Order: sequence, then C-alpha cells, then structure tokens
Amino acid sequence: MLTIAVDAMGGDNAPKAEVEGAIRAVSELGLRVILVGQEQVVRQELAKHRGFDSLPIEIRHAAEVITMEDSAAKVVRTKKNSSIHVAARLVRDGGAQGFVSAGNTGAVMATAKMVQGMIRGVQRPALASAFPTLKGTPVVVVDVGANVDSTPAMLAQFGVMGEIYSRYIFKIRSPRVGLLSIGEEEHKGNDLTRAATPLLKCLPLHFIGNVEGRDIYSGLADVIVCDGFIGNVALKVSEGLVEMLQSMLRESLEATVTRKLGYVLSKEAYRDFRKRVDYAEYGGAPLLGVKGVSIICHGRSNANAIKNAIRVASEFAHSRINEKIEAELDRSAANKVAVQ
Repeated sequence: MLTIAVDAMGGDNAPKAEVEGAIRAVSELGLRVILVGQEQVVRQELAKHRGFDSLPIEIRHAAEVITMEDSAAKVVRTKKNSSIHVAARLVRDGGAQGFVSAGNTGAVMATAKMVQGMIRGVQRPALASAFPTLKGTPVVVVDVGANVDSTPAMLAQFGVMGEIYSRYIFKIRSPRVGLLSIGEEEHKGNDLTRAATPLLKCLPLHFIGNVEGRDIYSGLADVIVCDGFIGNVALKVSEGLVEMLQSMLRESLEATVTRKLGYVLSKEAYRDFRKRVDYAEYGGAPLLGVKGVSIICHGRSNANAIKNAIRVASEFAHSRINEKIEAELDRSAANKVAVQ
C-alpha cells in the first residue's frame, strides 16, 4: 500500500480541506495517508468525521507552520520542524512515497530540493500544470513558476520531463511537445526560445516546434515548454479568466432563463462547464526533477482538490516517473544531446 504524506497546515482552508481530502482519498483510492501538522489541531479536525479511527490515516506531529508571508529562502533553514519539512523528510527517508502541500509554493519547492535532493542530470526542478483543452485531453505546461530565469538546456529538460509525465499519467501514447513562443515560425521568439529549438529537435520527442499562447487551450500540443516566468503569468491569467467566465455565465443564466425546465438544464450545463475548467479536478502541480514525489496544490484547494492531489501523487509514484526521467536524461547525455 502506497503512503502519501499530506501537509495538513498549508492551505487557506487547512486543516479542514486536508483532513477531508485525506479521508476521501483513503476511502476511494486504497492507499495510506500521513497527516503532518500540529497534532492537537489535526486530531480535533479528524475527530469531526465518524469512523476516522478505522481508516489508514496517521498523524505525524510538526510543531511549526510556514505561512504564505514567510520567506522561502529563510524558513527552509530556520523552520526545520515545519509540516512541509517533516513531510519532505518522510519522503526522503522512505516513510512515504510522496507528499502533497497547498502551502507556500516557494517554501515547498526549496524544501523539496534541499531535503529530498535532485534526480541525477536535472539542473533545476520544474512545476508542471495541467490545463484543459478543447479536445478534452489536458495539456501539460512546464514550467509554471519554479524558475524565473531558464537556460535552453533547462527548457530541453522540461520537455523530457513533461513528455514522460504526459505519457504515463495522462496515457498519451506519443505526446506532442511544443515550445511556447510569439509565433509558429522557428525564427520568431527571443534568444532563449531560438536557442532551445535545436536542442528539443535533437531529443527523442514528438517535437512540433513553436506554439502560441492560444494553443495552450486548442489541444494542438500535449506538452508545452516555457520558462517559469512566462508559465506562471499564463497560469494566473488563466485562473482569472476562468473565474470571470464562471461569474458571467452564472449571471447570464440567472438573468435570462425564466422557464423552470430550461433553468434546470442550464444549471446542469453550467456544472459540467465548471468541472471541465476546475483546477481541483487535476490535483495540483508535480514538482518534476526532485527525488521522491512532491505535489503542490493551489492555496485555496478544497477537499476534492486535496483528494485528487493525493491521487496524482500515488499515480506518479506507482508509475516510477522519476526513474524514467533519469533514464531518459542519461540516454540523451550518452548521445551527446545538450540537456545538461
């Protein structure tokens, strides 16, 4: 039975969302969860759920809490008994196969990198986020915020890691990999994208060349590579756009639908729309390139988002994604492809 550690103190709705999400996960997915946080607080929340004591859930005490206002660089060294730090140590020491956190993103990334270490051959870890597309299959965007500045070799590594993640988690047989730029033509872009193109071409990937911002949602590519600055902007713009569309659609339905049957059907369509664009359904962003499994969730994650993040962590561990990334980078290095 796989074991996933959950930072019970990290999110905006902690520990309520984390506890409820953990209960859903162990009940539906057949795995074990360790809730990491201030024991008394977590136990009080857990006690609100009937029959919790018969579930495969353990509490691991962590006295300190990292807040969203804390400096990642500072707390990774000063708050070594934080819930994030204890969860990362559980993964490093083999007590868990992965950990999930909706806490301070910078702190999670810095802690995972320092405590768990890096996969051989990886220069920098990268955050991979799944976006919905018109074709119904998700596109994996790498990187969405781990690295503000990237090199061409790093983008090539992001392509390798994203392709493997798409293939084994989303079951895309031969993922199409695109490079995010300002035009489809190869000569368009900046120095970074133009230098990354020949490296991506040399890799054993289904590389389709440059893609534009609109192609994130078109389904043209299954994996899109970019530096973390651009990727994070795309992520935050997308979140804001979805919230606006949801609000406008709800207001329009309530204002224009008068017949009861039409209202019921429209509400059903609205619920379907919300599910298709809801980040909670995708279960957080894996931090690719670190040893073990680290899934970073939205700070506002609800119980469903936490449950799905635990699911993704277990799938990631079960599929041995890290071993496949390491093997692929080793092959590229042996063939003298500049990804290191």
